[in-house]
Amino acid sequence: MRLERRALTDAAAAPALAAELRALAPGGASVAEPVAAILADVRERGDAAVVELIRRFDTGGAEPKPLRVPQEELDAALAALDPDVRAGLEVAAQNIGVVAAIGLDEEREVTLGHGQTIKLREIPVRRAAVYVPGGRAPYPSTVLMGVVTAVTAGVEQVVLCAPPGPDGDLHPAILAAAALAGADEVYRMGGAQAIAALAHGTDTVAPVDVIVGPGSLWVQEAKRQVQGAGLVGIDGFAGPSDVLVLFDRDADLRAVALDLRAQAEHGGDSLVIAVSPDGDAIEALSEGLSVVPEPGIGALVQTADLADALALANAFAPEHLELIGERAETLAPEIRNAGCLFVGRNGATAFGDYVAGSNHTLPTDGAARFASGLSTRHFRRRMTEVRIPDAAAATLAPAGAAIARAEGFELHAQSMEARIRENPAS
Repeated sequence: MRLERRALTDAAAAPALAAELRALAPGGASVAEPVAAILADVRERGDAAVVELIRRFDTGGAEPKPLRVPQEELDAALAALDPDVRAGLEVAAQNIGVVAAIGLDEEREVTLGHGQTIKLREIPVRRAAVYVPGGRAPYPSTVLMGVVTAVTAGVEQVVLCAPPGPDGDLHPAILAAAALAGADEVYRMGGAQAIAALAHGTDTVAPVDVIVGPGSLWVQEAKRQVQGAGLVGIDGFAGPSDVLVLFDRDADLRAVALDLRAQAEHGGDSLVIAVSPDGDAIEALSEGLSVVPEPGIGALVQTADLADALALANAFAPEHLELIGERAETLAPEIRNAGCLFVGRNGATAFGDYVAGSNHTLPTDGAARFASGLSTRHFRRRMTEVRIPDAAAATLAPAGAAIARAEGFELHAQSMEARIRENPAS
């Protein structure tokens, strides 16, 4: 693990240091051009381009299997799954579903003073896709995080895709988790080409309304580009992963080191940050991590006090934020920017990755300043329904017409005034 050493002695410098730490990991701009070329290729050639790119990037030249996985293969994978793994996935799925359900809002209606009614309707998207990354390892946990949340949101058709391995197939754990979570369609495809197929549609893959899930820079940049083209909604730019552990002298340094190393398991571009005002603890942690062979990019930051550590945490806006140690834990109410906050000696990010019930698809690259983790909100839209009876129109039209004419929209004014009737009904 590559370790950087930094110091912060003034809270006012926290934003600059946060930006410096962010720059340690690569961003999506580095792959923007080749991603755009892949999106264009799939848009023009459809399935043929997707299969060709799978052969190039995933199967090492071997002929890929059919894009869509039949239901019988999903059922067989679930039946063959190790019982302990299945039991763990069932615990995770239940907890994820309970937490996801909390995010559902009921429809609400209000009648205003002039008599018009405004209803806020909650409508799920019809078709949504969950992208599950491959590469270093299979991620059945990500299957659950996306599919269970989408199903809870009421999505009619939940689609899942993941990159196949050299044998052209998906890992059995992915297939089993898809069956357990209730995915309607599963596809053997990954990378930017999968995002293109989901956004544009091909002969085999029908287009979706929303794409969510973590993945490589190529996948996330593809998500960003298809959203920018107005094709789909997305959850956000989910990757590379990061964690910031803010700890004090009471923290268990072995646990802190394990949490940092665990996050680095996600890959060489994972960003792990440890922050503390305790210089001796920082030094001890440095010695323990300097001999660790795991990949990842690390930084150890000593601050003047806990107030400066808090300022840096909020400026960095980590995907995962841990507060460990008696004094550090008191900062929880003052945390404003974090994808998910873990408080206390048992607050390991790994619990959130699997079984705590919180979602592990979270805003990265500092987006926790304005974005939220994956929830039912990403699969639902709020639509306003307006009903204006005659009596309300008679009183609202003059007020609206005056504003319209002030803006230079005469026909807007006339459109409202045309609704005024001599004997309005209530």
